This record gives sequence, C-alpha cells and structure tokens, in this order.
Amino acid sequence: MVNKIKVGVIGATGMIGQNYLRLLYNHPWFDVVFLAASPNSAGKKYADAVAGRWHMENDIPAEFRDIIVEDAGKVDKAVGKCRLVFSAVEMDKKAILALEEEYAAKGFAVVSNNSAHRHTADVPVMVPEINDSHLDIIPQQRKQRGWKQGLLVVKPNCSIQSYMIPLYALIKAGYPVDKMIVTTLQAVSGAGYPGPASIDLIDNINPYIGGEEEKSEVEPLKILGKIAGGKVINDGSIKISAHCNRVPVSDGHTACCSIKFAGKKPAMDEVISIWRNFTAVPQELKLPSAPVPPIIYRDELDRPQPNKDRDAGNGMAITVGRLRPCNVFDYRFVGLHHNTVRGAAGGAILTAELLMAKGYMK
Repeated sequence: MVNKIKVGVIGATGMIGQNYLRLLYNHPWFDVVFLAASPNSAGKKYADAVAGRWHMENDIPAEFRDIIVEDAGKVDKAVGKCRLVFSAVEMDKKAILALEEEYAAKGFAVVSNNSAHRHTADVPVMVPEINDSHLDIIPQQRKQRGWKQGLLVVKPNCSIQSYMIPLYALIKAGYPVDKMIVTTLQAVSGAGYPGPASIDLIDNINPYIGGEEEKSEVEPLKILGKIAGGKVINDGSIKISAHCNRVPVSDGHTACCSIKFAGKKPAMDEVISIWRNFTAVPQELKLPSAPVPPIIYRDELDRPQPNKDRDAGNGMAITVGRLRPCNVFDYRFVGLHHNTVRGAAGGAILTAELLMAKGYMK
C-alpha cells in the first residue's frame, strides 16, 4: 500500500495511547498525524506532555515528539487532518459514549479500546480472527445514525483473547462448547498507570478486579453472536463462569480454562491439531499485524509463561498449553496473550487493518 491513511490517537498520553504510538511507528498502512489528550496536555509538544511518564521500553519516536497535542474533546481540531481515530481516552463512561459518537458523526472511523460502547447494539466488538463478518453491520450502523463516512467499532476486554480464539477454533472445527469455567491471572499493566500500589501486590494476589468478571462472561457472547435487525444478537448457546485475579506480573494475561462440549468431544490430539492449523481472515488477507500462526501450542508441561511467551508473534499470537482431561468437564488448558498488545492497542490496530482491507475507509 503506497498511500497511507492518516490517523489520530485520542488519549495519546496514557499507557494505551503510548502503546499505539509504539506499534504504529513505521506502520505500512497508517501515518499518525494527530494526537489528542486531556485539556491539561493540550497545547504542549507530545514529548513535553509525557515527560517523566513515558513508559515504553524504547524512546518516543522522533516523528511524534514535536506534534502539538490537542484537546480530545474538541473534535473539530481533528477534522481535515485524519480519517481514522484510535480512542483510548480516560473519561467518564457517558462522556466517552458521546465523544466517540461525535467523532463518528464528523466522518471519522473510530476504533475504540474503551468499554463504553461494547454493549451498544449496533457497535461490533471485534476479535478479527473470530467475527470479521460483524463489520457487515457498518452500513446499517451508518444508516441508523445518519453517518455518511463515520463508523464505530470496539475491541473487547483485554483478558478474553487468551481463550476466545482457541475456543472459536474448536467451534469453527465443528465442536461447539456448552460450558466454560475460566480463571484469569491478569498482569498489573492491565490496570493502567500507576496501577495497583506495590504494597498491595508484592507477596500477594488480588482476587477482585471491578467489572472484569461480568465483562469476561458477557462480551464473548456478543463476539460469537449474529447480526439481525441492525443489531448484534448475543450467542446464548454457551455459558461462561469467570474468576478474575490481579497478579504481580508486568505484562501478559493468563487464563486457566475448563471446557465442556455441547456434543461429541474431539480427541486431545485433534484439539491440538485444530489449534496448530487454525487460520482466519486476517492471516488470509496478510494484514500487517496478523500473527502467523495466530495460535501457538506449547508441548512443555510448564508453558505458557508470561515472561517467555507474551511476545510471541510480535505480541499478537495466543500461546496455549497444558491440554489435559478435566475431572468435571471435558478438557482443561492454559492460554496466554500480551494484554497491552493483542489485548489492547495491537488488537485495535488489527481491526483497523481489517476495516481497510474490507473497504470501509475509502
């Protein structure tokens, strides 16, 4: 692709915003030209706005340092500068709902990391390997809202990718899942900066993350759902029970899963083969951020592990291991993904690439 699409990041000074800039640097399809954040950062050069709180391993890319940060709430500042906006703003939920819709109404394609619109009926919650067809709702979304070029899509909670793609691979292969119990061990980076106080997590695990279990049990149903009547209708065929815990790990969300199939269960070696051979539309389209393969199965008894496996596939692959019989359900396994890459900025960038490939940003 020769002509890059000009994009913006709103909420650019936060942890997710910084990850966007790290991942979008030298992107073959997207050119970052617009940055916005809170009024406190507006008017400053980006390097000054994040001085003392740039948390990425590498330095701020030179091409972003001198961009003047705008007020994310002043949508007109972005008009004429970019076509696509990645939203990572930290605001009250009602304010996010209104702001993202305002950007879309002004003609922007909005790809959001926020939870505000995940339950909005005509807004797809995207995991591109699973529900690429949900983008088909965009013409109806535009018609219902009077948007000509604008659109709004969101990514799901950062904890569910470690098991949703392996789960979908089995469903796609003809083995629907009836029930699932999942226990997530979630890294501190999932809480943003500064996150939990160190005294709360050193030598400790916090068994409560507000709203996380509800998101983990409901969002997969929308991702697996169908479009009908201008809405995404949740899949009611699977029941999920989630336990979500904050653990003293920097990056990488782990999920310990037990699953029961709705019908005949596959043999264990077939499950592993399904995972290892799984591919989907992002890989077929050779999208720049699509991992190949999307699922990596590890045979070692002690894998996956966050500090060894979170960066697999440039942080976009799902690593699975420890498949074994379950004494209560059919099988149990462990899944892992990089929560701030696949689970956050990287997953949203992959969705934007899919929007491009499907022609929704002409």
